[in-house]
Amino acid sequence: MTDFYQVDSLLTPDERAVRDRVRTWARERLAPRAGDFWERGEFQADRVLELGELGIVGGIIGAYGCPSISSAAYGLASQELAYADSSFTTFFGVHSGLAMGSIALFGTEEQKQRWLPPMARCEVIGAFALTEPEHGSDAAHLETVAAPVDGGYRLNGGKRWIGNGDNFGVAVLWAQTPDGIAPFLFEPDTDGFSRTPMRGKLAKRGVTNVEMTFANCFVPESHRMPVAGFRNVAEILRITRHHVSWTALGEAIACYEAALAHARQRVQFGKPIGSFQLVQEKLVEMATEITKAQLLSLQLSRLLDAGNATAGMTAMAKANNSKIARDCARLAREILGGDGILLQNDVIRHMLDIEAIYTFEGTWDINTLIAGRELTGLSAFG
Repeated sequence: MTDFYQVDSLLTPDERAVRDRVRTWARERLAPRAGDFWERGEFQADRVLELGELGIVGGIIGAYGCPSISSAAYGLASQELAYADSSFTTFFGVHSGLAMGSIALFGTEEQKQRWLPPMARCEVIGAFALTEPEHGSDAAHLETVAAPVDGGYRLNGGKRWIGNGDNFGVAVLWAQTPDGIAPFLFEPDTDGFSRTPMRGKLAKRGVTNVEMTFANCFVPESHRMPVAGFRNVAEILRITRHHVSWTALGEAIACYEAALAHARQRVQFGKPIGSFQLVQEKLVEMATEITKAQLLSLQLSRLLDAGNATAGMTAMAKANNSKIARDCARLAREILGGDGILLQNDVIRHMLDIEAIYTFEGTWDINTLIAGRELTGLSAFG
């Protein structure tokens, strides 16, 4: 495994054990058929309950059947899943990070007791419904409305790009209320709810995104989480962007290792192409950026566990690592030449999946401006 600066020596034994356990499972159970499922646009659903047995779902959450592992261990688990199958990692991130993380942060004790234990076992799947057709980066101005009525709320509006939207048991759904944006626990059998799978997607094909429509859906008062305001959305994204930084790193490492193996084995002009100066330059660039990203994500993990990680820090890591993953995929595809566009060699799958990572949970631009606001004390947002 790529570790030029011996970052492994900075990990605890428990963190290495989590990484190695997930690595073995992901490479044996996910990787061999990841390309086939990606090409067919299907999710490896029969692996979900196995994921629940790995001791990583729920990550840093304590109690409620969750493992309470370190942020670094959680990040390394995400890295190993992404190395094998980035689509499956998106399922994991939405379910374990966005959905379970929101319930752990904002839910009542009763809501936590009801939902988190079965979600930790992957018996109930979580989704996170924030993005709307007209509101991506501008998530502070959602148009989905939850209007108070006797006993609860009437929900009207729509959502888009919702991961796990086809198989969720509960979705953390954000809507406008008289108090501001608030999260609700939404169940799929609610009258007036409909969903449509998004077609034509050429990244993260192995996980389904849907468009959701809410037509006068009734949500009981017990399903509202007792917080309001966009700051709560920003808080859950502050935490989960850490996961995405490790996910992007896993993709970058997969591309680099594929390129390195090819450069050692592919013979042209009577010698391995890895002996050519231009190929070595590309490999060194990839290894250097991966090493910097490893150290960035590991230190961010330590800061999170210490309670010292800011929104700017997590935004910087997400922006940086998604960018270097994009660059590594491009360089790997160049080194593989024509073989780089063959799905069986994985690089093109990672290359396309990274395009989604580059955009979700805040585009590179938005995350850069979050970090810039923290550095300067001045907001560049309109």
